Amino acid sequence: MADDEAFAKAVEDGLKLAKRVYAGKDQRFAPQVPAPRPAAGMERSPESPFLPAAPMVYAVIADPAIVDNPDIPSYQPHVHGRCDPPALIPLHMTDIGVEVDCILDSAFVAVRGRWRVHCVMRTRSCDCRLVVPMGEQDSVLGIEVEVDGRTYTTQVIELEDHNIENTAKSEGGGFLKPQLFSLTIPQVNGGSDISIRVRWSQKLIYKDDQFFVTIPFNFPEYVTPLAKIVTKKEKIQLNVNSGTGKEVVLQKSSRPLKERSREVGKLNFLYEALVEGWSNQDLEFSFSVYSNDLFGGILLKSPTAYDGDQRDIFSLYLFPGSNQKRKAFKNEVVFVVDISGSMQGKPIENVKSALTTSILELRPGDYFDIIAFNDELHSFSSCLEPATEDVVENAIQWMNKNFVAEGGTDIMHPLNEAIGLLSSTQNSIPQIFLITDGAVEDERNICHTIRTHLANKGHMSPRISTFGIGSYCNHYFLKMLASIGRGQYDAAYDADLIEKHMARWFHRALSAMLANITIDIFNDLDEVEVYPTHIPDLLRCPLIISGRCRGNFPETLKAKGILADMSDIIIDLKVQHTKDFPLEKAFSKQHIDLLTAQAWFSESKLIQEKVTKLSIQSSIPSEYTCMVFLQTDTGKQEAIKQVKKKDSWKHANPKENLSVLVRRTAIGFGDIIATTENHPTGFGGLKEPETFDVYNKAVGCCNGIAYCCCCPCFIKTCSKVNDQLVIAMTQLCTALACLACSECCTELCCDGSEYLICVAETRSLALAALPLPSPPTSSSGPKSIGHLDKGQGKEKTVIARDELANTLKVGGGDDDEGLTKG
Repeated sequence: MADDEAFAKAVEDGLKLAKRVYAGKDQRFAPQVPAPRPAAGMERSPESPFLPAAPMVYAVIADPAIVDNPDIPSYQPHVHGRCDPPALIPLHMTDIGVEVDCILDSAFVAVRGRWRVHCVMRTRSCDCRLVVPMGEQDSVLGIEVEVDGRTYTTQVIELEDHNIENTAKSEGGGFLKPQLFSLTIPQVNGGSDISIRVRWSQKLIYKDDQFFVTIPFNFPEYVTPLAKIVTKKEKIQLNVNSGTGKEVVLQKSSRPLKERSREVGKLNFLYEALVEGWSNQDLEFSFSVYSNDLFGGILLKSPTAYDGDQRDIFSLYLFPGSNQKRKAFKNEVVFVVDISGSMQGKPIENVKSALTTSILELRPGDYFDIIAFNDELHSFSSCLEPATEDVVENAIQWMNKNFVAEGGTDIMHPLNEAIGLLSSTQNSIPQIFLITDGAVEDERNICHTIRTHLANKGHMSPRISTFGIGSYCNHYFLKMLASIGRGQYDAAYDADLIEKHMARWFHRALSAMLANITIDIFNDLDEVEVYPTHIPDLLRCPLIISGRCRGNFPETLKAKGILADMSDIIIDLKVQHTKDFPLEKAFSKQHIDLLTAQAWFSESKLIQEKVTKLSIQSSIPSEYTCMVFLQTDTGKQEAIKQVKKKDSWKHANPKENLSVLVRRTAIGFGDIIATTENHPTGFGGLKEPETFDVYNKAVGCCNGIAYCCCCPCFIKTCSKVNDQLVIAMTQLCTALACLACSECCTELCCDGSEYLICVAETRSLALAALPLPSPPTSSSGPKSIGHLDKGQGKEKTVIARDELANTLKVGGGDDDEGLTKG
């Protein structure tokens, strides 16, 4: 069962268990006044009604006997057994607030709230689990928790600084599924209040000349406190800083936001209200940056004293504007689609549906072809076909017939074929769309080969856009390939999101308005790093690139490019020096991802170290760092300093430095073995970092046949076995071991009379070990048969033999008689 499915089942069990909570005179679990219904079109419907659609906290209940109202204890019938896996009871929320900072094309969200453990006796405690649904292309920035006088915080550290032995082995946290983050707060007393602050970042969606933001804020009715006198207050703060110096207009909002201040390029809004029930609709809003035509600029900022990179940071932005007379380029498109065996089921059906939608959106004058690949190539046509109604219909029928998931994965061959089809492109943008769910061994060679091909094609070389499906493909390879090809990268880590993300990816990439963009200043600076390295085309959405530089910037720059009518255009870019604009915050995630792709491609330890430093500085997990959840009773800053000291971390006392590893915060570099063996497309939680060599070796025995026999799994299994069964199994194993001693004694130790003595001792031990009544013994039996020495003499041996025969005769039966005769 997937993590999210198991979670939903645990919540369902928890809601049933929560019926034990006595609410005083009001016997109902739900509040008297339900929350108002959301406006049409604003309601969010998750896949499962038990998966959260807003930040929530759950009590982890293993022992159902502890469930009760901590304020009004009541008689509860005794409950036998335990919840395995533990049930999750949603906690009551007493306060909630959210602050959203929109900076350029990113949103930084901070949610703070208070939850009460209303379902556990005051004399008992339980773990509590925080679950946060996030937006698209998100990254966890930090979590702070205060409860029972204790303080916890997350911290990003180097993998080398992480000591497995000093980390609690509990389920600390990680992604249950993409965009659903979980974290466990240990041992919270019943009746306690938990104050939590969660921070994350997510990309803004640009559509129809507007930026759209959606924050999960849909709370179920059962998180409302039972007491009617509890004041429920919602607070929402929205800050927009476009950085462009252009007028910003709020277009739509799901809340009646009140404007607090307005400046050029900036907006501040606030919503604050007492509510009868918590929000049951997401927080949604959109805004636009007004401009009639293409415009751009450059933001330049000096590094702070705490910045690990002391070069200036810059951001170059180009906006398409709202001029509808500007036409997009015509396109010559080759769709390269993976139809290997691992794509079977939902993945290939959703890809087929998204591809059908995209082909129908091709404009008159566009040309296209489709190459489906596994071990072999399957082409719709031997040349590019015009996107007419009849050809599109034939292409859809061809996909229905040929998109059959089978065979292996070979990416290089279809890419070469696609480049060959686009060799004679004129007056249009050549586009290659690669869709795959697997990783292959020659990925670096593919990048080198494609870079050479594109360099020889001149200024109208094919654009390569990549789309990764699931967790088995190497997303950094796809990011690197898209960067080399000046295309667009996107991914879907959930089967249900494939069609939505692919449709948006196609639509965005096919809307180029300005191509072959060059900036003259990049040739004159002393040192410059640009992310991405190759400047993409300007599409029907803003183009924002960033980087680090050293040298003197002039006051104005010029951006040059080619329009759809193949005419040249020059855009004046004014350099704006800024001190307060958080450029390093806005682009940390982008820099980490692209630098990680470069580190993978070049296999450079130097770039890996750069990624590590940037990851720790920005508190964003990467492939070379990990996130831990620390208890910081002595103060947050002091604890963080202790963690950063490598030696003190490695040699610290586990009880003094209580920490939990937050797993599944990295996507990894693909799984070639799973691809080769055609495992079904991997979805669900993200992978753990591959650099945990020690941990991987420790649990590696869980693979294959030894899965159930290795030490960790055996101990985990034994911890769940019934006590009586453990006793019976122990006794049985002891009996079998004792019986085996008889054969050993026969072959190695005993001869003649000693054999009877060993057998007698073995029999008595075996009978004692088995959970059966022991046979009666004669009062004249031997006093210490098991202690007779070999050298005691013949007389003593005969006496022992006679006494032994008398003793064994008491039990009766053929076996006893046989022993006496012997």
